[in-house]
Amino acid sequence: MDMTLTAETGRVVGSRSSTRLRGDGMVPGVVYGLGRDTVSVAVAWPDLRRALSTEAGVNALITLEVDGRTDLAIIKDLQRHPVRRTVEHIDFLRVDADAPVAVDVPVVLTGEAPKVEARRGVVDQPLKSLTVLAKPADIPATIEVAIDDIDIGDTLTVGELVLPPGVSTDVDPEYPVVSGMGTRFTVQLDHGVDPEDLTLEGEEAAGGEEAAAEGESGDDATAEADEE
Repeated sequence: MDMTLTAETGRVVGSRSSTRLRGDGMVPGVVYGLGRDTVSVAVAWPDLRRALSTEAGVNALITLEVDGRTDLAIIKDLQRHPVRRTVEHIDFLRVDADAPVAVDVPVVLTGEAPKVEARRGVVDQPLKSLTVLAKPADIPATIEVAIDDIDIGDTLTVGELVLPPGVSTDVDPEYPVVSGMGTRFTVQLDHGVDPEDLTLEGEEAAGGEEAAAEGESGDDATAEADEE
């Protein structure tokens, strides 16, 4: 989805100026790329929030109006406050509609993993986002990975991902995306031991220890009373 943002120029660079801008509902930033000069700008937060709220998120294709000139741009970097999570600064990258650009796209797991769950394992996702190359209009909002057939011991790698048309990646094809991993409960199940039985035994043992401790405490109190 193509969004249009108007960026104001002429802002004074510096932390005090940036703080005042944020207080006025503006977000400081810069625009660079395509071999042209970097320009310090400020954009209205409500407009920026609408752009970030689209399905494309931070990879939204933006028509950026700066001093009467219109450029196609994407958000290359976005800095948030560590506590409030408000946007503190933003970098816009000018892009050519016909030239591929490198962007990070979130990797989203879909479906369930019944084989892993049945064996009390966990699904591990080492790769949360993937750097891809694509023309601006072809940049996907997310890369979805179905995990319905994954089992413990299985690993899906970058090379096995199905990327949308016009999208490629230079990431090592052997890099793991998602894996089915066993736990101590998995080992117990594989050896014919029901983890629930071990849990109950542990609770009973703990209950017995607590009762014994309470008994010892009561005996000590009785002995103290007899001594008095």
